[in-house]
Amino acid sequence: MSRADTSLSKRLSALGRAADLGEQYLSEAEIAPLRRVLADASERRRLSAEHTVVGFFGATGSGKTSLFNAVVGEDLGASSPRRPTTSSPLAAIWNEAGSEELLDWLQVADRRVRPGEFTRKSGPLILLDLPDFDSVEASNREIATRLAGQVDVLVWVTDPEKYADAVIHEQFIRPHAGHAAVTLGVLNKSDRLSETEQRTVAGNFADLLRADGLSNIKVVPTSARTGAGIPELRDAIASVAAKNNAQQRRISADLDALARNWAAAPSPELPRSAKKQLDAHLADAAGAQSLAGATAAAYRKRLQQRTGWLLTSWVLRMRTDPLRRLGLTEKRDELGVHRSSLPELEASGKAKANRGVRDYARTAAEGLPPAWSNEIGLRTEGIVDTLPDDLDRAAGRTRLPAEPSRAWSLMTVVQWLALLTALVGVAWFLLAAFLPGALTPFLDDIIPDIEGWPLPTLLIIGGLLLGLVLGLATAVFGSVIGSGVRRRTRRALQREIAQMSAERVEQPLIDVRRDYRSFAEAMRGVAG
Repeated sequence: MSRADTSLSKRLSALGRAADLGEQYLSEAEIAPLRRVLADASERRRLSAEHTVVGFFGATGSGKTSLFNAVVGEDLGASSPRRPTTSSPLAAIWNEAGSEELLDWLQVADRRVRPGEFTRKSGPLILLDLPDFDSVEASNREIATRLAGQVDVLVWVTDPEKYADAVIHEQFIRPHAGHAAVTLGVLNKSDRLSETEQRTVAGNFADLLRADGLSNIKVVPTSARTGAGIPELRDAIASVAAKNNAQQRRISADLDALARNWAAAPSPELPRSAKKQLDAHLADAAGAQSLAGATAAAYRKRLQQRTGWLLTSWVLRMRTDPLRRLGLTEKRDELGVHRSSLPELEASGKAKANRGVRDYARTAAEGLPPAWSNEIGLRTEGIVDTLPDDLDRAAGRTRLPAEPSRAWSLMTVVQWLALLTALVGVAWFLLAAFLPGALTPFLDDIIPDIEGWPLPTLLIIGGLLLGLVLGLATAVFGSVIGSGVRRRTRRALQREIAQMSAERVEQPLIDVRRDYRSFAEAMRGVAG
């Protein structure tokens, strides 16, 4: 296999990958050209590589069939009762061997074998006279359009009256602009012009073809009636056929035309700032601040219940725990989730979440062709629909540090000791007050004093004061530690939301960008 064949095989293999990768994104109309070129190229390479197929295309009245007969050297249509007009393809064949299967693929039934060789250097050749591409018969236009995508060499035939027809250029010539290497332009009926007019019109026609994208195009003025330019056209056809690579060049041009339709792929990754902004919107929508505040309030309440002054701390137990009010628990269930009954996101929360997701999706769609950016739009709608539940689950998975550590139990013990001390003082006074008077002489020193203060009084004051001071101290510590609890809770929720958004928002949209990058890389392989 030659280097050119190897290169072409790699490009066709890349086209196959691109078609497979684009299947889930491209519409039938968009994927069809890729499949068609792949099928036609593979089939054409399987068939005779020796024959060069040259198609004559022209508008009604251009004299295309007369020119075809002049190039062949005989009016082949005169012997066919089916061809009063060019309504079906007709093939003139030089060196018939091996051409049958190729013509079957081209769906050309009317075949005329020509003796000898077209020219000494042309090699095996097939010339096709095709239906007019502007025919009022839809079937004729379909045949001409189909074969324009299958033949190896295209010969565009026009005349001085129609050479500038915008419809011909826009609908037929321009779609094949990438095939300049295997395209010839023919200005037929040039005998109607003077020599100066002929050069001017041929130049104008060449300029229009170049404007269509056919660079370095050659225009041959001809006249089927006088035979002028026929030898030059035969030589031009023979020159293209003699290189024996028109088939490869045609397929290569088809691949080039496909590859040009696709822009270079953007990076699959997005700026980190886009993800941070998304997570900030979602955290705000999920009520990170309020949840963090509730956790800090729950911590302070529980700490005061445990370490506060026992004479007043019992009142706190009558208040609803802030986290219980939200239906949140700190313990995980068997699935590792904190069950919650958080209220459904309010309209403002949904709006914030939706805005964050849509802004991220808009960034993700930048630089993508419509098929892929539309897919991002569709996935975004699905993401938005499930977002409230996803945020609720993220909040439910968040570890809430609302329970004071066991070290604070020591303060609880001290509070009980302080209260017990005060109660001992009270009991002492009660004992002294209610003892029978007969025992008084034996208990002169039942209430000793220290520095003039009765000991029971000191026990009462000391116990109550110690409990009160400890309660106030732990309340201050609770406020300070609560600020840290607020920050830790907010960070924990933000981590859960970041993980959720990575899985539920970022990954589905990034997958689309990566899929397009793979498609674009395959199309770069198509471009060779």
